[in-house]
Order: sequence, then structure tokens, then C-alpha cells
Amino acid sequence: MKTILNDSKNPRFNLALEEYVLKYLNSDEDFVLLWQNENSIIIGRNQNTIEEINASYVKEHEVNVVRRITGGGAVYHDLGNLNFSFVTNTLKDNLNNYRKFTDPVIKALNSLGIQAEFSGRNDIVVEGKKISGNAQSFHKHRMLHHGTILFDANLGIIADALNVKPDKIASKGIKSNRARVTNIKPYLTEEITMVQFKERLLKYLLDTKNIMDHVYELTDHDLDKINELMEMRYNTWQWNYGESPDFSIEKEGRYAGGKIEFRFNVREGVIDELKIYGDFLGSKDIGAFENVLIGTQYEESAVRSVLKDEPLDDYFFNITLDDIIDCLFN
Repeated sequence: MKTILNDSKNPRFNLALEEYVLKYLNSDEDFVLLWQNENSIIIGRNQNTIEEINASYVKEHEVNVVRRITGGGAVYHDLGNLNFSFVTNTLKDNLNNYRKFTDPVIKALNSLGIQAEFSGRNDIVVEGKKISGNAQSFHKHRMLHHGTILFDANLGIIADALNVKPDKIASKGIKSNRARVTNIKPYLTEEITMVQFKERLLKYLLDTKNIMDHVYELTDHDLDKINELMEMRYNTWQWNYGESPDFSIEKEGRYAGGKIEFRFNVREGVIDELKIYGDFLGSKDIGAFENVLIGTQYEESAVRSVLKDEPLDDYFFNITLDDIIDCLFN
């Protein structure tokens, strides 16, 4: 088994690296990767991004929002969280076999005095509290299994970043399980740093005392392809937001000019149908304003750009563009 030593904290690069190893790396080796992300929400492949995140918190705290290629629920990553990935050439007996891939991680944690165990369909828990969630994807004859390990993450931020405001959202997406979570650091029998933990875990998973004997060095060609994949997929709004399943949203707010309510559908990330209600005053037929927004990406900068030259007072007296943006996205 090989590993790639990756010090990047950029979630877009790290997810592109995973996908590259799975789909494009010309190697018959199995791989195990350990990596960390800066503050990020990582969205499951089949989820509705808008439903899973606290948009105002994400914006205020500049949290990355990136979709991964595996299913499951949204998770929060920071530098107190360690991610592990297995890429294997064999699908038989591996696909959906979460116990097989979590077992070596559990045994490694046990060796550090942590009484971790497998739970449910894809979790690792300590004293009934979740410390790891796992997911899988496959491509041709290769498969990816990856998971998280909460080492010393900011658990308060996890709750804030994934706590969506109580707008009425009817969605076909998969809702994340807000299970109780904990860090493993308090359960360690000796005090070690994240760097030390990462090294010990990697040695255990590689079954070696010398990690460097198992290192695959990325070539310039590899890095070019990873960066290309990052730009084409993980850096795009279409992937991170627009790939959300179709959904219907109701948004409402009360401002100086009265109450305004938006009811709309979004398809492939674009506003497809829209009706506006409320007790606001205006001189123009609101239907004309609705038509302006239909066909616009459901993303703040796109909506702001479309509306910046519209005579808003003709439609919503004493309701500003900032009010409309606030209503639609907060």
C-alpha cells in the first residue's frame, strides 16, 4: 500500500486529489491518504447545499462550502479534524463494506487507549458519541472509502455552521443526521499533538515503521491534472451549489416597506418558477419583476447583479435591494 504526503489545507485541492487517485492515477497500488481541511462544510454528493448550511454563518465566517463525490451527510471540517481515504483496486467484498475499512482505524484508535467501535451503517463512536462518519464511491474497478476523525475540532462551530434557519424548505435532498459528536483527544491515554497522531495512525494503517518506504511522489503531470480537476469541478459554483437536487423554497421577511414572501423552485441551480407575495406597496405589476429573476442562478452575487439596475421602488416601496437579498439568502 502506498501513501501520498499531502500538506494542503485547501478542501478543493484535497477533494480533487482524492478523485484523481481514484480515477486517473496510473498505478496498480492501493493507497491510504491522511489530510486536513481548513474551515469547510463538505456536502454529500446527493444533498441540497442550500438546505444543509447556515448561509449567513458561512458568509460571515468565510467557511468553504465544497461538494464531494461520495454520498452521505454534510460534515464540518477544521484543523482539529483528520480525514482518511482508502483507494483500492478491488471492488469485490469492499463496496458498501464499511466495517472492512473502518476496522483498521478502530484498531489504531484502540492501540491509543480509545475504546472506539463501529456503529450504525457507517460511523465510528466512542461511548455512543460519533467521532467518525464514512462514505464511499467507485469508478470502474477502483473504489474510494473515506472518513473523518474528530481529534480536537471546534464542536460548537459544527452546530452553528450546519444549523439552517427555520425557513420552510421542501427538498428531495438527503438531510444530514445531526448525531451527537465528540473529539477523541480527551480519551487518549497520553497527550499527543495532531501531527503525532497523524504519524502514528499512518504507520498503523501502512503497517510500517518507515512511512517513506511507502510514499508515492506526485509528478508535475499529476499536479497539473489535480489542479485542472480542481478548477473544472471543485472551484465551480455549479458543482458546489448547482448540483443540488430540485427543490421548492419559501422565504419571507418583514422590512420597513412591509412583508415580502418569495416562493420559488430551483432547477440545476437556477430559479425556474417564482411567485412573490406580501403586504408591500408598489406601482408596477410584480409579475414583471418575477420574470426578471426567472433564469437567474440562485446565488447572491448573480441575483444582485440582475437586480442592481431595476427600479425596485416601483415594485417594493421602501424595500431595498439589500432587503431583497437578505430575504432570499438569510
